[in-house]
Amino acid sequence: MTLLTFLFFTGLVGFLTWLLTRGDDHRTTTGYFLAGRTLTGGYIAGSLLLTNISTEQLVGLNGAAFTDGLAVMAWEVIAATALVVMALYFLPRFLRSGITTVPEFLETRFAGHTRAITTVIFIVAYAVILLPIILYTGATGLMGILDLHAITGIQDVTTLRWVTVWFIGIVGSLYAIFGGLRSVAVSDTLNGFGLLVGGVLITWFGLQAVNGEGALAALRDLRAAHPEKFNSLGGATSSVPWHTLLSGVLLLNLFYWTTNQQIIQRALAARSLREGQRGVLLAGFFKVLAPLVLVLPGIIAFHLYAKQGLKPDDAYGTLVSRVLPPWLTGFFAAVIAGAILSSFNSVLNSTATLFCLGFHRVGAGGAAAEDARVIRRGKVVGTVVAVFAMIAAPLLAGQDSIFGYLQRMNALYFIPIFAVVLAGFLFRRAPAWAASTALVAGCGILLLGYFVPPFSGWAAQLNGFHFIGLVFLALMLFQFLAGVVAPRTEPWEHRASGDVDLTPWRWAKPVGYGLVAFVALLYLSFADFSVLSR
Repeated sequence: MTLLTFLFFTGLVGFLTWLLTRGDDHRTTTGYFLAGRTLTGGYIAGSLLLTNISTEQLVGLNGAAFTDGLAVMAWEVIAATALVVMALYFLPRFLRSGITTVPEFLETRFAGHTRAITTVIFIVAYAVILLPIILYTGATGLMGILDLHAITGIQDVTTLRWVTVWFIGIVGSLYAIFGGLRSVAVSDTLNGFGLLVGGVLITWFGLQAVNGEGALAALRDLRAAHPEKFNSLGGATSSVPWHTLLSGVLLLNLFYWTTNQQIIQRALAARSLREGQRGVLLAGFFKVLAPLVLVLPGIIAFHLYAKQGLKPDDAYGTLVSRVLPPWLTGFFAAVIAGAILSSFNSVLNSTATLFCLGFHRVGAGGAAAEDARVIRRGKVVGTVVAVFAMIAAPLLAGQDSIFGYLQRMNALYFIPIFAVVLAGFLFRRAPAWAASTALVAGCGILLLGYFVPPFSGWAAQLNGFHFIGLVFLALMLFQFLAGVVAPRTEPWEHRASGDVDLTPWRWAKPVGYGLVAFVALLYLSFADFSVLSR
C-alpha cells in the first residue's frame, strides 16, 4: 500500500507537469532557461520554497531543533527578511538588466573575466558539492521512510544507496534536462503543495501524541516541560548564538535569497516585476511559518523520545514513522521525494544555464540555429553533471555531519559573490579588477580560515559566523577603496534592457515592511534576554 501510494502521487505530479507544460517553447534560450519569462507569482513562490526545502532542512533543521530548540528558526525566519530585500532592492535591478544569470550581470557591471570567475565558482560548487549532497541525503531519507530494504529485498546498505541515488538522479534529470525551467517550476509548485500539507500533518499528529486534547494544549505542555527549548535567542553553546544573527547568519541568508543562481533563477523568469515581487514576498510569508514544519517537530520529538537515547538527526524520521498513520506514509514519502527532486533538478538546470550562457561563443546560422546549439549544449552538460553527481553521491557515506559540511562549503562561495554583487550596485566607480580580485581572494581566505592551520584556529576563536562577517566587510572595504584610489573612468550607469515590465506591485513595500515587523515581533515574543549576559 505504501509503495502504491508513493508511485501514484509521484506519477500524478509528473503527469500534471507534462499536461501544464506540453505547449511550452523549448526552442529558444529564453524559453528553456527562463521559462519564456512567463512565471507568475504562485509558481515563483512554490518553486522558491521547494528548491530550498529538502532533506537537509527536514532532517537537519529538525535535528538541530531537537538539540537547540527554537533558536535554530533563524535559518527560516530571517530568510523572510532576506526575501524582502530581494523583492524591494535586488529583483528590480536584476530585471532592469534583463539578465539570465548572476555572472551575466557581473559582466555587464564589471568585465568578462569577472563573469568567467563567478561562473566557474558557481559550477564547481554546484557540481562537486551541492548536487552530490542532495542525492546522498535524499537517498538516505527515502531509504528510511519507505523501508526500501523490505520493499526491494536489497539488504546491503551500499547497494541500496547506489540504486536509490540513481533513481532520484534519473527522474530529476528528466525534469531539468528535457523540460526546462518552467517544467521545474510547475513540478515544484505541485510538490510544494504536497509538502505543505504533509509537513503540517506531521506537526499535527505529533502534537496529538503530546496531548490528545488539541494543538494548543500540546503547545502549552511542551513549553511548560521544556521552557529552554522555546527561546528564540540561542545561548553560547547553541548552533546559532544570538550574537551571530546580524553577522554571518544574516549574510548567508542574504546571499542565498538574493544572489544564489539556483534560487533566484525562477524570480528572473518572472512575467513582470509585479509578479516577481508577489512571488518572492509570498515565499517570505511561508518562510515565517516554516518553523511549524522544520523546527517544531524536532522539539516534539525531544519531548517524546529524548529519554530513549534518540540521536538528533534521527528525530524527524522517528517522529514520522511513529505518529503518521500507515495510509499516509506513501503520500508523505512521495512528498519528500518531490522535495529532493526539486532541489536536484533546480540546481542541475542552473548549472547547465551557467555553463552554456557563461561560456557560449556566437556561431553562424542565425538566432534560431544559435538558440538550438545552446540548448543542445545545455542538455549535454546537464547529463554529464547529473551522471557525475550520481557517481559521487554514494561516496559521501561516512561523513560525520553532512549538514555541517554543506554549511561550511556554502560559505566559501556565498560571501565573495554576494560582496561583489552588492559592491557592484553600491560603488559605481569600483573597477573590474577589484571585483575579480575580491572573488578569488575571498574564496582563498575562507578556505584558509576553515581548513588550514593555524588560520583555522584563529577563525574558530572568532566564531565561524563572525569570521564570515569580517571577511565580507573586508571585501566590501577593499572594493570601495579601489573605487577611490583607482576608479573606473566613468561611473557605472545601470541601463534598462526593456525585456521585462518594471511596474512594481503596489503592495510590495507595505507587505515587505509588514513581514520584517512580524519577524521582529516573533523574536521578541519568544526571547529570553537572560542569555545575553551569559
